[in-house]
Amino acid sequence: MGNGPHAKLAELGLTLPEVAPPVANYVPAVQSGQHVFVSGQLPMAEGKLLATGKVGAGVSAEQAKDLAQRCALNALAAVDALVGLENLVKVVRVTGFVASAPGFTGQPGVINGASDLFGAVFGEAGRHARSAVGVSELPLDAPVEIELTVEVA
Repeated sequence: MGNGPHAKLAELGLTLPEVAPPVANYVPAVQSGQHVFVSGQLPMAEGKLLATGKVGAGVSAEQAKDLAQRCALNALAAVDALVGLENLVKVVRVTGFVASAPGFTGQPGVINGASDLFGAVFGEAGRHARSAVGVSELPLDAPVEIELTVEVA
């Protein structure tokens, strides 16, 4: 398994975090048939948000891109805990929400933090459909949130 997803993450200097506990009444991920639907993941580490505020006012686009990568790692942790990351066949869809200051239009670049990670870890299987949406507020004043749908074996 030297070239599996955990090995690729290690090559990138990354490890999967503990699954972030839900902040309301839902579960981190649900499997239906061959798909796993991951609830919106915030940029949490060890139970705390890594940053708060709006992108384009207080949170830079580059910082937000890093936060989107953290959201993606949290999403992969939820997949791993439910079905095992080695069973992921394809990243199907990513929806990224960016808490945006008025006039900020760089949402696609921010969400590339997640998309780039999926490509680096899964190669062609990491290419996915995607939306990058600017919103006025996110839970806990998070700057970024990522939802993920994957196909599993």
